[in-house]
Amino acid sequence: MRTINMTNEKKRDAQVCMEAVKKPSGIRRVLADGGEYTNIKVLKQNLPLACETLSQNYTDLRQLGEEIIVGDPEIDMEIIGKKITETQKLYLDQNRKIAYRVNMTQIIKDPQGQEKERRDLAKALSNVTGESIVQWSGKRFPKKEIIRKFVFQRKLQLKHISGLTYDFLYDMAKSLQESDSMMFVGGGKKGNGPLILTQGGEPYRGFLEGRIQGETYCLILHLTNMEVRLQDGAGAKEGMPSKDGARSKDEVS
Repeated sequence: MRTINMTNEKKRDAQVCMEAVKKPSGIRRVLADGGEYTNIKVLKQNLPLACETLSQNYTDLRQLGEEIIVGDPEIDMEIIGKKITETQKLYLDQNRKIAYRVNMTQIIKDPQGQEKERRDLAKALSNVTGESIVQWSGKRFPKKEIIRKFVFQRKLQLKHISGLTYDFLYDMAKSLQESDSMMFVGGGKKGNGPLILTQGGEPYRGFLEGRIQGETYCLILHLTNMEVRLQDGAGAKEGMPSKDGARSKDEVS
């Protein structure tokens, strides 16, 4: 489970856990006979059997097509159709070899989707763990206002790891519920910078939402890198956190 360092409104910091919680679907799929429905992955082909690789061994595609009809060189009965349990994403170069060093490019687009700029993607370091601390800014925004100004891409639930951190997070959730607001939290010394969860990851602005029920609490970190704007160019109201390091997207509200 991943961790995050946070401060509260008293500027006291603590390390707590964070995780993405997926709500299970209420739809249950079954087969025609009522049996359980299960998804599996099977191997379709490997690199030596791919058409791009086979085409290099023949003079033209017509010859390759005739060879496929006669000898089925694109099929290996020993491996095709095998079940796959774990996979790992790899990048290939133009020769279909594993690329061990990859330079990522960031493409900036305008509201109409046209490319404006292309530049090397900076691999920023994470600023939520180690010596970095996510700051409680003290800037509260009504929930009704926040949901009309930003598009939230991710949600992470914060959890305690001890009795002390339970009190730490419970008090946060209680304060936010009583004010019916969400709290902006940011990175950097001043607490107004974007949050970067992993090295080279996407920069986000973070907003905390809290709820309590009896002695239980729910503290959710909402993450966004898109700001909703009106056609006339009006954006977030004055007092909204800076979007430095995060993308914006013009949309009709």
